[in-house]
Parts: sequence; structure tokens; C-alpha cells
Amino acid sequence: LYRMKFLQLLSRKSGGLEMLFQVHFCQKQVPYMCLATSPCLYSKKKKVNGYEQVDQEKYKNLVCSVTSYKTSARTPETLFEEDNLLCGLADKHRSPVKNVATKTPKNWVPLINPNKRIPLLDSDSNLPLKIGLQKTKIPSVTSILQQTIPPQQALYLEKWKQKMILKLGKDGFAEYTKNLFLQGKLFHATLESIFLSEEMPTKGQGEDTAISGYLSSVQHVLKDISEVKALESAVQHEILQYLGLVDCVAKYRGQLCVIDWKTSEKSKPSLQNTFDNPLQVAAYIGAINHDVNYDFQVSCGLIVVAYKNGSPAHAHFMDPDLCSQYWNKWLLRLEEYMERN
Repeated sequence: LYRMKFLQLLSRKSGGLEMLFQVHFCQKQVPYMCLATSPCLYSKKKKVNGYEQVDQEKYKNLVCSVTSYKTSARTPETLFEEDNLLCGLADKHRSPVKNVATKTPKNWVPLINPNKRIPLLDSDSNLPLKIGLQKTKIPSVTSILQQTIPPQQALYLEKWKQKMILKLGKDGFAEYTKNLFLQGKLFHATLESIFLSEEMPTKGQGEDTAISGYLSSVQHVLKDISEVKALESAVQHEILQYLGLVDCVAKYRGQLCVIDWKTSEKSKPSLQNTFDNPLQVAAYIGAINHDVNYDFQVSCGLIVVAYKNGSPAHAHFMDPDLCSQYWNKWLLRLEEYMERN
């Protein structure tokens, strides 16, 4: 009731709100808020558009040329290029590695052999070890990795295969893979001859061959390699019972490494782009450290990706911590293989 009377008085009185409050409350000074029956209008400054000050007539031709430009028609080649950009190698490889890393090997064996005796002096022979690979029922590192490849990685490889078949045909793809294998084999043989200080290939046998680009690609890496201890040599893990063929064991910038030479037509600037190669290197390191034929131990790795077009090779160095991480992942793949077989 009191509020109704106050509102009636407010509507009839034309004086200021301050007088109304003073009269109604008997001239007492009390805190109050000013009210208004009509909304206040705040004028906002109009934002200045910088484009309005541009001489549009001056840039009219440029705008028309840009807005009228049309890309070429989409073809299977452009679609594959877009797909490669959206689904790169690194992303395809990263997720399966993370999934495996959460597990722990059941039968863990150390990467470095604590029981191996290392001679105080190096052997008298300066020639690198070159042990032949014997035929045996013991599985190889390559076959173990191939039979335990993660589904996502297998899907990517199959996708690449189908893309190449679509481009080259089945016969053309078979010829393409055959040439890749021969080029890789010739590239490894040429590197071996370089490390053994044999004669370099002549111009007709080297510079003009299919591997000339690969050789040019690795020149800057070869300058950092010294004290080669093994070349194309077989290794076997005496406890875990697997074997492999090591490309090279040598010092890279003063660190003894298992070196794996790879050839590629596409750039692989990241270690993740090399798929299972780090696991392969870790497996070879563990095998060397548990093989009596080698009187030394290795704790580092190096993956060198050489390019056919001669661009500088990417050298991915694996320090002891990184090698230990991939060693655990290799043990998981080995356990998976043993369970399947």
C-alpha cells in the first residue's frame, strides 16, 4: 500500500526526485538512488572503417583479377596431393606409437648387456666386421616388424600401394618396386666400398647411375662418420633369439651408433616419418650388445634418409634415452610376434 501511494505521488509531482524524497521522508537525508522513467541514450562513436579511405579505383583491377581467379579442375593427382597434406605420414604413425608406449614388456631384457666384457684395447684389425647372415629358423627383425605392423600403418601402406597401382598399373608397380630394391642395394654396396677405402665409382658408373642423387644427398653426413666397426654384418640376440643384418656401426660426431641407411623419394624431416625404422635400429643395438661376436656395446642410433633428387639427407640421431624408449616398444612387438607364432 505504501509503495502504491509513493508511485502515485511520483507520477503527479513534476518536481525533481530529490525533493520528493526529502518531502516524503520528513526532510531526512537518507541514501537513495536516482530513478528515471525514460531510458538514457548513449551515443557511440562510429567506428572508422580503414577500407573506406582506400583508393578503390586504384586497386580495382587487382581486386577483379583475384576474385575472378579459378583453380584448375580436380584430378586424381590433385586429390592424392590434398590427401597427403591432410593425412601426413607423421600423423599416421604417431597414434600407434602412443598406444604401444602405455604397455610394459612382460619379459624385459636390458638394452645394454651388464655381463658383457669389453676389452681395454681395441682389436688389432682395422677392418670392419662383416659377418654373413646364415639361414636359420630364428626370425629376423624385418619379418617380426612386418607381421606385427599396427593396423593404421598397414592401412596407410595399402592405400599407398593402391595409389601407385592406379597410377602405374600392376606391372608398372611391380617394376617400380623392383627398381627401388635394386637402387637401395646398389646404394648400400657403394657406401660399403667408400668405407672400405676402395675406388670410388667412375663417372659412367656413379654420377650417371640411378644412385647418383642418393650419393650426393649423403655427402654432408659422411663427413661426420668415422671409426667404422661393422658393415653389412649379421647380429643375433642370444637371449631373445632374433637376428638381423646391420647396415653400419660407426661413430657419428664422436658417438658410436648403429647406422641405418634409407632411400626415399619424399622428404622425411621427422623421426616419426620413418615408421618402424627406429624400432629396427633399437633391435639391432640390443642384438649387438648381446652377441659374443662383437667386443663392444652401442647405446645410440642414426637413421639417414637419402633422397633421389640429391637434396641433403636427413640424419635422425637417437640418443641413449630415445633408444631405450624404442627398445621397450620393440620388445612389445617381439612379444606380440611370439604369441602369434
